[in-house]
Amino acid sequence: MGSIGIIIVYVVVIGAMMYFLAIKPQKKEQKRTQALMDSMEIGDYVLTTSGFYGVLIDISDDDVIVEFGNNKNCRISMQKKAIAQVEKPSDSTSAE
Repeated sequence: MGSIGIIIVYVVVIGAMMYFLAIKPQKKEQKRTQALMDSMEIGDYVLTTSGFYGVLIDISDDDVIVEFGNNKNCRISMQKKAIAQVEKPSDSTSAE
């Protein structure tokens, strides 16, 4: 009877380790990603997962249109999941 109790304790300990090492960090990352998606606004500077910097031109439910470069001719539609970082444009008029 004692060995069954030890096995049950091991299973509980391994389950707790799995939760704190795998599941909890993944949920935290999902919350961070969702907050990033919710904070995006037109005019924000973004970094895509492929390493390109651009400006958000339009936002829909699942997609965004990002403008790359200075010539205003390179606009690409992509999924919101392809955005890795969002940087709000600095307001230069408030600094003066």
